[in-house]
Amino acid sequence: MNLTDRMGSVRVKRKRQSRKKPSTSRPGVVWWVLPLTLMGFVGLWALVVGVGNYAPFILPGPDRVADRLVEMVNNGSLWRHSAVTLVEVLSGLAVGLVTAMLLGYLVAKSWFIEQFISPLIVASQAVPIVALAPLLVIWFGPGMLSKVLVCALVVFFPVLVNIILGLRSVEPDLVDLMRSLQASRWETFRKLELPSALPAMLGGLKVGATLSVIGAVVGEFTGADQGLGFLVVQSRGLYDTAQMFVAFAALATIALGLYGIALALERRLLHWR
Repeated sequence: MNLTDRMGSVRVKRKRQSRKKPSTSRPGVVWWVLPLTLMGFVGLWALVVGVGNYAPFILPGPDRVADRLVEMVNNGSLWRHSAVTLVEVLSGLAVGLVTAMLLGYLVAKSWFIEQFISPLIVASQAVPIVALAPLLVIWFGPGMLSKVLVCALVVFFPVLVNIILGLRSVEPDLVDLMRSLQASRWETFRKLELPSALPAMLGGLKVGATLSVIGAVVGEFTGADQGLGFLVVQSRGLYDTAQMFVAFAALATIALGLYGIALALERRLLHWR
């Protein structure tokens, strides 16, 4: 057997060993941790309420919140307000992602655009979104458009930063190789830059998915007659703390759902890693 045949046999053996190597990851543990954490939280909550003997309008027990949840599900109010907030969140997330991707590509590729736009972007982030939301309501009205814009502004900056970092992480030697192969700008982006920047972009998507819920609530706090943020404001005025807790649970469910979708998308697109 010559040297080439020996090297080939060694490679085959290594591939077989890598295939037989047991996986150290335990994805099933996640399904046990979440219910266990929820049970522990509810148990601690019930214990605090029982020991402190708090009034229901200060801290309702889990049973009161559960009763309020069933009531709101049956009369349809929870579904109606959750649907409004979900539409605002998804719309704002889409607008923020598309804008951040387009501007991020331009900033990553052009020194002049970076020097011109970066100070404006950083300065805009110095203004709290809570202070900016009323101004957007004045400009665009109390309808859904102002809430979508608030969501988009909250999502925009972290996604933009991740996209710029991802595009600039491409190795210059690979870029030179694509140029030597006479690849077009679109081919270079699709076959090299996008796959290289995808991990950072999906990381920004996970952050933006949770922040978009905060943006929707901030917009609804400013002025709205529907949505989960409106339910929180209404509950505060009526001292209906149980309804407020139901709204919090719905918001957390939306945020967890969006984060889970982003995580599944990351696993699907980055399975090659």
